[in-house]
Amino acid sequence: MTTNYGADQIQVLEGLEPVRKRPGMYIGTTGPRGLHHLVYEVVDNSVDEALAGYCKNIQVALNEDGSVSVTDDGRGIPTDIHPRTGKSALETVMTILHAGGKFGGGGYKVSGGLHGVGISVVNALSEWVEVTVWREKKVHTQRFERGIAIGELKIKPSPEPERTGTSVSFLPDSTIFVVGIEFDYATIAGRLRELAYLNGGVKITFTDSRPASLEDGQPHVETYFYEGGIREYISYMNRDKQPLHEEVIYVQGERNNVHVEVSLQWCVDAYTDNILGFANNIRTIDGGTHLEGLKAVLTRTLNAIARKRNKIKEGEPNLAGENIREGLTGVISVKVPDPEFEGQTKTKLGNTEVRGIVDSLVGEVLTEYLQFRPAVSDAILEKAIQAFNAAEAARRARELVRRKSVLESSTLPGKLSDCASRDPSESEIFIVEGDSAGGSAKQGRDRRFQAILPLRGKILNIEKTDDSKIYKNTEIQALITALGLGIKGEEFDSSQLRYHRIVIMTDADVDGAHIRTLLLTFFYRYQRLMVDQGYIYIACPPLYKIERGRNHYYCYTERERNARIAEFPANANYTIQRFKGLGEMMPQQLWDTTMNPETRTFKRVEIEDAAEADRVFTVLMGDRVAPRREFIETYGSKMNLADLDI
Repeated sequence: MTTNYGADQIQVLEGLEPVRKRPGMYIGTTGPRGLHHLVYEVVDNSVDEALAGYCKNIQVALNEDGSVSVTDDGRGIPTDIHPRTGKSALETVMTILHAGGKFGGGGYKVSGGLHGVGISVVNALSEWVEVTVWREKKVHTQRFERGIAIGELKIKPSPEPERTGTSVSFLPDSTIFVVGIEFDYATIAGRLRELAYLNGGVKITFTDSRPASLEDGQPHVETYFYEGGIREYISYMNRDKQPLHEEVIYVQGERNNVHVEVSLQWCVDAYTDNILGFANNIRTIDGGTHLEGLKAVLTRTLNAIARKRNKIKEGEPNLAGENIREGLTGVISVKVPDPEFEGQTKTKLGNTEVRGIVDSLVGEVLTEYLQFRPAVSDAILEKAIQAFNAAEAARRARELVRRKSVLESSTLPGKLSDCASRDPSESEIFIVEGDSAGGSAKQGRDRRFQAILPLRGKILNIEKTDDSKIYKNTEIQALITALGLGIKGEEFDSSQLRYHRIVIMTDADVDGAHIRTLLLTFFYRYQRLMVDQGYIYIACPPLYKIERGRNHYYCYTERERNARIAEFPANANYTIQRFKGLGEMMPQQLWDTTMNPETRTFKRVEIEDAAEADRVFTVLMGDRVAPRREFIETYGSKMNLADLDI
């Protein structure tokens, strides 16, 4: 044991060393989310140029060698000598933490960026980075390897003297991202599409030139360009729903350098609201002052119009906010000069002044809009009054699931096998289908921190159900009570949650997949923030057990099964058991393969593209048959039908 503790034991990390030493501090994780964070960080620099009015085109390319290139037609990173570092401004921003044009000095009025960790972090975590800058009729290039400049900045006359902009190419460092450096096309495409909607008029081109993505030898190319901005975003989200009014309501304005944009459209065939909030292009999944301001002004304005139009009589109570927002799809995007982000994941806007700015700006425009369109205001109010009446009818049913205190066991459902721990942060609950799976899970679990809730049959499809039916449903009552959930429409309160890991554990067949989808629909529509904040997981039980002699192997995919069999000698005498249901597994098997924290695999449910997730739930679980058929025909052809267990 070392007892002497002196100055020689204090580590001083030079330059970008701290980033390489503790990457998680800067990008959250070295898994897939952190890997994609690198791309967004570079793209956000180009978007900031667009916000400042200097950039119209951004090109993102996944290259053949696994690297990424982001090219824009902005002003180009400055290349003159920086007075404090004695190096070029380009080398300074690439190699020094927190150097950039966003920390005062008038470079940018507003900037997004995922909390501005900066391009230097991308440089630190890449095997190599190459930067090209076009400005002042010259081309400037420099290469970096693992954060260190390789040689000086090279300058030569530009063959296109009028061209300006920046191109950054980088290959993530596989010694940092040990689980892999392969980018997911759909994940990046979702974020680029979102950015194009949020910054109307900016054209983003996304090219995938990786060998597996070539189509007839050609790269796959998509272009995102929406002059209508967030108005088009609403139309995209609602394209499989039935709008209550054709025109998307749009508000924009600026006060005290805070720019506000809001788009709203109510739909006939929706029982929940879906409002996406953004601050400086960052999706604020935990809400914040901009969303609070929007909700307050919607409630106040529509109640005022309802009284003016005699829809609410004197002496009758006001409509509640959730009544007014039923069926609403909305986007609010604010651009704030000095954003303050709060919350565990830094995705909640804290600037108090934004609440009042949103309230007053939206209030003025929305009141005028609805006064001149009585048919639209009447349609919205009639839907809200229907929601209010349904809510009143459901009120008594709701009281059945209200709990006096979060851990009071007397009101818990009888079928719940609770855990001994009363600490939600270490507790987890497995939601299983049927009594046989429930029996194996109850016997196989660690009672100290694992609870089991068996559900009988398929729960209600919440996508096309009003509140009164939801609260009368026995299985949903059991879910709400066991988990410690509040009431639909109320703000999600994580302190009331009885378990911080809610695990869906269903059979590996078609029925199991359907039950899983119904449960995901329930969580997504009932209290969406549970999903956004990462409390929902899916267990991954094995599909096969292979026995050979005294050895046995569990395989979780067909590919894994085939690979294991291929390892056996040609005269391998083995047996394969296909697990159709969890009830077929012995309690010890279920513990070893699916429930033991040391050996199990969980998938955390994450929503990368909120608009697309909302659309998929509408298509798959909603009332309309034609969009569902089209979805299945489109995506069914891309699935391996041999894998379907019908």
